[in-house]
Amino acid sequence: MYNMDQYDGENDYMQQEDDWDRDLLLDPAWEKQQRKTFTAWCNSHLRKAGTQIENIEEDFRDGLKLMLLLEVISGERLAKPERGKMRVHKISNVNKALDFIASKGVKLVSIGAEEIVDGNAKMTLGMIWTIILRFAIQDISVEETSAKEGLLLWCQRKTAPYKNVNIQNFHISWKDGLGFCALIHRHRPELIDYGKLRKDDPMTNLNTAFDVAEKYLDIPKMLDAEDIVGTARPDEKAIMTYVSSFYHAFSGAQKAETAANRICKVLAVNQENEQLMEDYEKLASDLLEWIRRTIPWLENRLPENTMQAMQQKLEDFRDYRRLHKPPKVQEKCQLEINFNTLQTKLRLSNRPAFMPSEGKMVSDINNAWGSLEGAEKGYEEWLLNEIRRLERLDHLAEKFRQKAAIHEAWTEGKEEMLQKRDYETASLSDIKALLKKHEAFESDLAAHQDRVEQIAAIAQELNELDYYDSPSVNARCQRICDQWDALGALTQKRSEALQRTEKLLETIDQLYLEFAKRAAPFNNWMEGAMEDLQDTFIVHTIEEIQGLSTAHEQFKATLPEADKERLAILGIHNEIAKIVQTYHVNMAGTNPYTTINPQEINTKWDKVRQLVPQRDQALIEEHARQQNNERLRRQFANQANVIGPWIQNKMEEIGRISIEMHGTLEDQLTHLRQYEKSIVNYKPKIDQLEGDHQLIQEALIFDNKHTNYTMEHIRVGWEQLLTTIARTINEIENQILTRDAKGISQEQLNEFRASFNHFDRDHSGTLGAEEFKACLISLGFDIANDAQGENEFSRIMSIVDPNRMGIVTFQAFIDFMSRETADTDTADQVMASFKVLAGDKNYILADELRRELPPDQADYCIARMAPYCGPDAVPGALDYMSFSTALYGESDL
Repeated sequence: MYNMDQYDGENDYMQQEDDWDRDLLLDPAWEKQQRKTFTAWCNSHLRKAGTQIENIEEDFRDGLKLMLLLEVISGERLAKPERGKMRVHKISNVNKALDFIASKGVKLVSIGAEEIVDGNAKMTLGMIWTIILRFAIQDISVEETSAKEGLLLWCQRKTAPYKNVNIQNFHISWKDGLGFCALIHRHRPELIDYGKLRKDDPMTNLNTAFDVAEKYLDIPKMLDAEDIVGTARPDEKAIMTYVSSFYHAFSGAQKAETAANRICKVLAVNQENEQLMEDYEKLASDLLEWIRRTIPWLENRLPENTMQAMQQKLEDFRDYRRLHKPPKVQEKCQLEINFNTLQTKLRLSNRPAFMPSEGKMVSDINNAWGSLEGAEKGYEEWLLNEIRRLERLDHLAEKFRQKAAIHEAWTEGKEEMLQKRDYETASLSDIKALLKKHEAFESDLAAHQDRVEQIAAIAQELNELDYYDSPSVNARCQRICDQWDALGALTQKRSEALQRTEKLLETIDQLYLEFAKRAAPFNNWMEGAMEDLQDTFIVHTIEEIQGLSTAHEQFKATLPEADKERLAILGIHNEIAKIVQTYHVNMAGTNPYTTINPQEINTKWDKVRQLVPQRDQALIEEHARQQNNERLRRQFANQANVIGPWIQNKMEEIGRISIEMHGTLEDQLTHLRQYEKSIVNYKPKIDQLEGDHQLIQEALIFDNKHTNYTMEHIRVGWEQLLTTIARTINEIENQILTRDAKGISQEQLNEFRASFNHFDRDHSGTLGAEEFKACLISLGFDIANDAQGENEFSRIMSIVDPNRMGIVTFQAFIDFMSRETADTDTADQVMASFKVLAGDKNYILADELRRELPPDQADYCIARMAPYCGPDAVPGALDYMSFSTALYGESDL
């Protein structure tokens, strides 16, 4: 008996096969799949030896085909088999096969030769699976994983680009057939049109994969599509065996492709190197030939006679540097790059170094290039020196012509300008401008002195260098020098004439300026005086009109000095006229510093003299008007200063009466009504003050320094006084009504008033919220400083201050205290009274109301009582209960 156990060490891929549940192999579906798959797998190898099996448990019983299978898949020879037909011979052959399997590192468990010889299907299939694992799957290696895991990783890598394929195992991941098709399409895309496959058609997918694999890949058909689709979980060993055939089929093709690629790569490198060698030889030959042709041209030093010819040589040389040489520089650089690249490639591919033909080494090319650049440098220096020599002569001649032309253009018209006599009719500003202009010309003339000297020096240098056109240069130079001397003489003569005229006009100009300086302020003074004398004035007091009169008298005192200034200004003008007449000066225009003339000054002076008496009369009339206004102010103030304090005193007395508690409420009411009568009797004095106020308004008097009271103040005070006495009387009447209605004694009212006055510290007649709270506490109300106390105080404030003004009046305070302390009728009490009148019924009749109540009150109740709707109602029954509730605001009437 031999045991089948898991591999040790590197053979741990067998671990999950350790727990092989042999009972599962007895499952008909799985056994059928394994029989077909294992049979096809064995035949794929046995056919190499020219044989095959039909029944896996029968054909291996004698051990002969089993040994042959092991020799084919291992490539080794086994021990010579027994040819006998007896059972012992068969057991010997099977043992030899099992020994060979064990020699390959496989520990067999529960598999004995007798079971194989006896045709035990379970043991035979287990043995074949062990062989498949060892010889078809164990050697699979992908990214450091081997055997089953390696095969699974290989499948995942190959099918990764296919989104509808997800290989996670060797059973249900293959049921739709797309995994097999993806493996084939990945390696041989021409065999399957993968885009036409559908995941919902597994039969077509599986049959397509099996048929293509058998026909084109030499992989026998080991599985049936019907078995895979019809089984919930296809047999893992059958799937793994079939998939391993794909791995070995494609890995063999990959090895052949790798070998071919290696050969092609070696040949391509060799061909590329040969091409680089040929390119180098040709490029080196062409470059050396170009250098050989170019050097003689650069060494030619025959000079040209004309500047144009030398410039053509320079242009040819520039074309050489710009057009012909750069490509050759690039070729030389490329040649060196190609040479270095070739040597590097040869070294990296283990080839011998490249040796160019004689004379074509990189060093030979560098030497030839150095000779070329040496000749080029010498040629360029020679060209530039020759051009400089010719340029010098041409430059001097052109420079002479340019400077001469500039000078001649500058002198054009200068003699005519210097001979003008325009200064004879010019003003002083014009003379100064002409002098500035002449000074600028003299500076310009001095600056041109250098140009004249340069022209003479250039002409001298051209003569020394034997310039071909020297005679014409000398003649032109002489004309320039003669004209220069003439300009100098004319410039001096014009300068003297301008300076003489300037001095004369400056004297006149000073007089003009003095006239303007004195005439302008005098003219402004006269215009201001006329404006002031004609200005309408608005004054409101005697003091203001007295101030205006004083200022006017001061102005009249300045008139004599002003007349002296006028005569002095006119004297300056007369002096100017005298100079013009004496020296026959041709004056162009009027005084440049001012537009004021003597005639204008005299006219305005006469106007001032006329306005002074008119102003005197206006001031006298206004003074009389202001005296009358002052009388009206004093008259109003005398009365207002009495009435105003009287009103204030009365207001204070009424306030004291309302606060003090002298006598009964009726006594206080009588006293207040008498007080009201005395106030009303004061009305004629108010009316008299109104008449005085009307006179003040008609006189347009807007202020009164004799009193702080205005008529508006008096009116407001009077109205407040009448309102206050009326309101105070009304409050006493309301207190009497409250007292009588609530049954409050006079002592209680006095106590309420005393408490209210005590906490009304500002005597405003009202209490703030905190003052009212303190007053309640002083009267014995229990208002704690907690949430309950605050809620209670808020309730009380809502009663006494329903408008939420934040203040409590004395009347509201009295109403609240009356409600809290007096015996007050309630809705329940009224309801009980109606019940008595109704004879203890829940309703009342109209006749009963008329019998017990006065007629008007009976009609009032009948009109407002709702009909009674209770179960004991009779015709005409009225609901006195809802009526009683409505009387106290608990429902709507």
